[in-house]
Amino acid sequence: MSVRSARKPWKPLTAAFASAALVTTLVACSSTKSSGGSGTDVELVSSGKLKTCTHLPYAPFQFRKGKEIVGFDVDLVDLIAKDLDVTQEIVDTPFEGIQSGEDLNASKCDLAAAGMTITPVRDKNLDFSNSYFEATQALLVKKGKGYDALSDLKGKKLGVQQATTGEEYAKKHAKGAKTVQFEDLGLLLTAVKTGQVDAGINDNGVLYDYVKKNPDTEVTAEFDTGEKYGVGVRTGNDALRKQINKSLKKAKADGRYDKIYKKWFGKEPTR
Repeated sequence: MSVRSARKPWKPLTAAFASAALVTTLVACSSTKSSGGSGTDVELVSSGKLKTCTHLPYAPFQFRKGKEIVGFDVDLVDLIAKDLDVTQEIVDTPFEGIQSGEDLNASKCDLAAAGMTITPVRDKNLDFSNSYFEATQALLVKKGKGYDALSDLKGKKLGVQQATTGEEYAKKHAKGAKTVQFEDLGLLLTAVKTGQVDAGINDNGVLYDYVKKNPDTEVTAEFDTGEKYGVGVRTGNDALRKQINKSLKKAKADGRYDKIYKKWFGKEPTR
């Protein structure tokens, strides 16, 4: 792995503040590259770091545990960072900026790993790696409420997380329900648990993880949406996208992917 900085030529400045201006110019023009496991230069936002945009909390994919940020996605991106001989640094940012591609375009991060479903709309905003996880939408309710389908929620409040596939599914299929939007998953889950809403819709992986720790809630339905998660990169960043695919393929082949999957979901993935 090689890391180097490229600087543009400069001309001497005669103003009194020339020295400060020169430092600013050099910092702004610097870039870092890592050869990585693909043998192709991968441009990184910061030297020695692989910056990951995500939106917390989204357990078990990424969430805070004490002073650390841990999770399934975190462990997978650590494998990519290791192949690039750098360290992962997580940037917590609103999901809208992730799925729109704005954070990647603004060099806020190198990649986005946020339990993010590959969709045609998102695919126009950023480029995705090969899929690394299969998901579907599910319904979370307070135990014993008897809401077993979206049709049971007519006239009721259905919590959704903004800018997610769950929100889109609810808009299309929860006829007669009043959708209540929440900025993040944590607020949505709390709203279901405390009765602010009658039910919540989100990805099955995070809801099943929640009910394990909150037995007064339950998942009563799943909806076959056939979703697949992908790691996002800035449009056109083929070198990093190919490196991600290579790292994920290697991890699946040598058993590390299965080990990480079992760590966070209690079982190995079905093939």
